[in-house]
Amino acid sequence: MASLQGKCCPSAFCLPMFLPCMLFPLAPGLSSVSTTCRPLGLAAGIRLLEILAEHVHLSTASFINISVVGPALTFRIRQNHQNLSLGDVANRAALVKPQLETEVGVKILQTGVGQRNEAATFPHPTHFGDTFRSVLLTFVLLACVAGIVIAAAVVFCLRQHAKQREKERLAGLGPEGAADSTFEYQELCRQHMAAKSLFGRAEAPSPSAPAENSRVSSVSSQFSDAPQASPSSHSSTPSWCEEPVQSNMDISTGHMILAYMEDHLRNRDRLAKEWQALCAYQAEPNACEAAQREANIKKNRNPDYVPYDHARIKLKAESNPSRSDFINASPIIDHDPRMPAYIATQGPPSHTIADFWQMVWENGCTVIVMLSPLVEDGVKQCDRYWPDEGSSLYHIYEVNLVSEHIWCEDFLVRSFYLKNVQSQETRTLTQFHFLSWPAEGIPTTTRPLLDFRRKVNKCYRGRSCPIVIHCSDGAGRTGTYILIDMVLNRMAKGVKEIDIAATLEHVRDQRPGMVQTKDQFEFALTAVAEEVNAILKALPQ
Repeated sequence: MASLQGKCCPSAFCLPMFLPCMLFPLAPGLSSVSTTCRPLGLAAGIRLLEILAEHVHLSTASFINISVVGPALTFRIRQNHQNLSLGDVANRAALVKPQLETEVGVKILQTGVGQRNEAATFPHPTHFGDTFRSVLLTFVLLACVAGIVIAAAVVFCLRQHAKQREKERLAGLGPEGAADSTFEYQELCRQHMAAKSLFGRAEAPSPSAPAENSRVSSVSSQFSDAPQASPSSHSSTPSWCEEPVQSNMDISTGHMILAYMEDHLRNRDRLAKEWQALCAYQAEPNACEAAQREANIKKNRNPDYVPYDHARIKLKAESNPSRSDFINASPIIDHDPRMPAYIATQGPPSHTIADFWQMVWENGCTVIVMLSPLVEDGVKQCDRYWPDEGSSLYHIYEVNLVSEHIWCEDFLVRSFYLKNVQSQETRTLTQFHFLSWPAEGIPTTTRPLLDFRRKVNKCYRGRSCPIVIHCSDGAGRTGTYILIDMVLNRMAKGVKEIDIAATLEHVRDQRPGMVQTKDQFEFALTAVAEEVNAILKALPQ
């Protein structure tokens, strides 16, 4: 390798660019010109090569593998008309060194021929100031890196400590846990709630209170398969009739809607004809092939009420224990096609409970509305899909029963702590369980259900996820509740024209059998009329 080394002249111009010289480590030889410009700079290197070519009477095309390596210019020579070798060029460069230094503005220190990886070993002057700055910069960078590593380690340790404390809290929660342990669990749960705590009127009792007052662990058994004692012996929170949520309903529009509803309910012939027209309505499309496949038939509690192919919730098959994407559940869209307002589903049979929790997890649901008891008149309406106490594992989903509150004889509220044991992620869910809606009928009055709905919506307000709603088959009671809620939500948003029959057809387009009987349809009309009346009374006159 030929090299030229020297000092930059005061007028020398060196571009601050450095090109590594390890492109061809096995090259047989290179000629090199080394200077004291550190780095030499690509432009100055090219200029030096052009002048050298003129002096050795070669074209620049004869130079190949050209590189500027720090203060050195390296190259190879291809076959040329003068048969000049690398050594010849290096020797001539040494002879014309004064001219090269003058024309380029550099001091050439060395020329020579050698291997490419030797280019970096050419001597070049060092300056104490540059070395000191380099060392100082290195120490500063090392200090910064060390600081970042220490900070990351501290954050990691704090997170691990917080997780450990959370696990210790959960481990101490069992049926034998004291009231103060239950209180801690409820506080932990509230921290995970995205909205204001649901139990604002039912605060946890003091540590001195009996444990059964803070957690009615035997409530679930009241609705189990076996006959149980009356719930009157257990503590409960009376039903509250708070004012309706803030509404944008226009007063005159509200009175018109109320008058229409009352006239509709008084005119029995009109109501009967409207119901007949609804019974004759057929949704399009209405194929249910997925639900009727042999592998999925056993997953349906009632074969008459299954999801349409075009409107069904699909599970992630790779996360499902049976590698299936089917569940008897339908997304119900109100106004935003990108986000269902509800998921209408059946009460899960025992062999689909893991599918149910997978659906809840994958759709980000935080509120579940249950409209049937577990058993009614000796007939199972729904399998228990939550633990009676403590926690249960359903495939990869661990469900912890946090609290259980009886609000009145008509409904109770449960809070669950749901954990994906694969990802270790946890969420809090609330289940609202309405108890006084018979399978083959309607509630005796609308008031308890309307109070129940207000409580559900107070918890759900502001969430961007669907509400899971189910009864036994996910059609009659589920459809009636969704119809009432959808109509009232539209009214609260200021919609001035409401057609309940058309709204029901819209819901039936997404799941068959929604609202099964004329009595359920009439109950929905009555509930809407009563809530509109309550909203009008609450509005400033």
